[in-house]
Amino acid sequence: MTRSARDEALVYVAAHNVMTLATDGPEGLWAAALFYVSEGFTFWFLSAPTTRHSRNIAARPAVAGTIQEDYDDWRDIRGVQFEGVASRIDGRARRDAIARYREKFPVIGGAAGASLEIARALGKVDWYVVETDRVFFIDNSLGLGHRDEIDPGPG
Repeated sequence: MTRSARDEALVYVAAHNVMTLATDGPEGLWAAALFYVSEGFTFWFLSAPTTRHSRNIAARPAVAGTIQEDYDDWRDIRGVQFEGVASRIDGRARRDAIARYREKFPVIGGAAGASLEIARALGKVDWYVVETDRVFFIDNSLGLGHRDEIDPGPG
């Protein structure tokens, strides 16, 4: 059975760890590489509130991003592009994001706990969610610049 572009994109997102998130704010445009966890095309990440991208999100929540590898041949390029809205989360949403993060990245402290260095760092971060409203899957194996738009809603 052939997988749809949506299925391919979901597999791609699940197999990767880092997204590049573009923001805009009082200091101008900015892009940052961030570890993420996801469910569908919703992404969660953590960051210090003092970073430029966090300050930008506080000022203007519209974001865009990509998830891709560093390819040697343009015919191999595959990846995800998205647009959406980012926001800082608290309460249950924050607890859920932390649980998702611990599952994907055990180094931050599952049952065995985090190292002292990581625990200190985690005490200084905020948690964020990106809710996408447009998603594209790029697959140059299907032709240069081949891109499918995907409905980011529940599948």
